[in-house]
Parts: sequence; structure tokens; C-alpha cells
Amino acid sequence: MQNLTVKAVSPRSLSVIIKVCVVIPFFCIFLCCIAVMLHIFASHRQFLDTSRYILFASMLINDIAQLLVSVLLFFLDMAQVKLAPVYCFPLLSISIATFQNTPLILATMSLERYVAIIYPLQCPPAWRSDRIWIIILSLWLLSCVLSVIEYSTGQQNPAVDTFLTPVVCRSAVINSSEYQTLFKTAVKILCFAVVAIIILFTYVRILLETRKLREDRTSVSKAMHTVLLHGFQLLLCMLAFTIPITESLIVLHANWLIEDIAFFNFFCFILIPRFLSPLIYGFRDQSFRSYIGKTLLCCSNRIKKPSVKTQQRNSIEIL
Repeated sequence: MQNLTVKAVSPRSLSVIIKVCVVIPFFCIFLCCIAVMLHIFASHRQFLDTSRYILFASMLINDIAQLLVSVLLFFLDMAQVKLAPVYCFPLLSISIATFQNTPLILATMSLERYVAIIYPLQCPPAWRSDRIWIIILSLWLLSCVLSVIEYSTGQQNPAVDTFLTPVVCRSAVINSSEYQTLFKTAVKILCFAVVAIIILFTYVRILLETRKLREDRTSVSKAMHTVLLHGFQLLLCMLAFTIPITESLIVLHANWLIEDIAFFNFFCFILIPRFLSPLIYGFRDQSFRSYIGKTLLCCSNRIKKPSVKTQQRNSIEIL
């Protein structure tokens, strides 16, 4: 009995419980907010017929997939569950594909605002709401291809059997070759650099357009602020690149365990940016914000109605 109590309150198990209790509520709140936004998008025709909102919905779906896989990998790591590489490949591929897809969607959303301002009357066919899905599918295809290429490069450890050997589901464990590391770094730097150039280009062009237009300056200024917001969202995504820096700083100045460092980086640079990015954009949009308030008000009224009915029943029974 004494051995059992010691194991139950061991420092590592207590640390795992605290980390899980921090991640689960945070993740549940995020899922509820995203579910409300997707419900609003699907239930109102004006959002389904607007390219900007269709791209925003695709970003929400991408963030949900990213966080679902990331949290699942986090729980597997916390529980020290080992799986065969054949089961780890899909999870890691989805995680990488969704991570790379986020800046691509942000660049596409900035270009959509640029096209809407520069060509208000003659919108190119590819940017119309009935054809924007082609661009979205192309972005997903590109991200999936890059993730597959990343895990196809290099040589796998000969001691690890793809179907039988249980390993920890981490990218460094599955394939830690130099070619994979070089390819992964080059793709991420190139992707984020191209996206940053696109966002900067669209912001400058829209800024120059405000000087020409005098009648519709409000919509142009809104588009300019939207593109600036996409730049901020890109900075949130780029926080993941600071993980090696924070790891080295924590190792030098603090006596943390490897598991604690990994959790700090996961929570601060992966979970929180994915949580803030869609919420900032969704609550900033006036149309979305009004519908979010109406939806929450309807939900609160539905919760209150049963309690009123029960009170009426109780009063009838008393009479």
C-alpha cells in the first residue's frame, strides 16, 4: 500500500495531471468558439456567398485539424504511449500539412482583399465565391504534398520496423536524417518569407489605393486593417520558430526537465497562437461579431426556458 501511494503522488504523475488539466479546458473553450463560428458560417447564406468568409471558414477547419492532432500527440507523449511508425506517419503528416497551410491561407486572404479593392467591378473568376474552393483545395494539396515529401526524404533508422517497432510519435524519432531537417527548414523559411512578401505587397498597394479613392475610403481602410491583421496572424504562426531559442535559454537559466520545456513550448507557441488567431479575426469582423452575440443569447435563453417551465410545474403541483 505504501508503494502504491508513493507512485500515485510521484512528481512526474502530478506534473502530467497539471498539464492535462491546463490543456483540456483551454482546448474545449477553443472548440466551442470555433463550433459557434462554423455554425454561423453554415447557417447564413451571406457568408457562403462571400469569398472572404469562405477562406476564413477554411482557416477555422485547418486550425481545428491542427489542434486536434497536436493535442492527441501531446496526450500520447504525456502517457508515454508508443505506436508503430505506420500509425505515427498520418498524425505527423497532418500536423505538418496544417501548420504549413495556415500561412498559405493567410496569404490567400490578403490577396482576396487586394483583388476586391483593386478590381471591385471586374473580379477575376478564380476569386469568386463559387470558384474559391479550387484555390482552397490547391493549398491543401500543396501542403499535403510537402509533408509527404518531408517524410520521404532521408533514410529511416534500420533498427526501426515500420509495422512492428513501437516508437514515440515525434518527428525527430521517426526520421531524423540531415536531409529531412534541411528540407523542413528550407520549406518553412521559404513559405513564411513568400507569405510575408505577399502580405506586405498587398498592404502597400491598398495603402496607395486609399490616396486615389475618395468616395469609398471606409471600405479600403477596413481592407487595409484586415491585411495588417493577417500580418499579425502570420507573426503568431512564426512564434513556432522561436522554440529552439527558448529551449536553449531555458536550459541555460533554469533547471527544467525536458518534458516541462516541451510543454511550455507547446502551450505558448503552438496552442495559444492557434487559439488567438481565429478568435481575433472572428470577433473583429462586425457581421460575425453580431451573429456570435445573437447565437450566445439564443443559447442562454434556451438554457433559461427549461428552468422557467420547471418552476411553473412546481407551482402547479403546490397548488
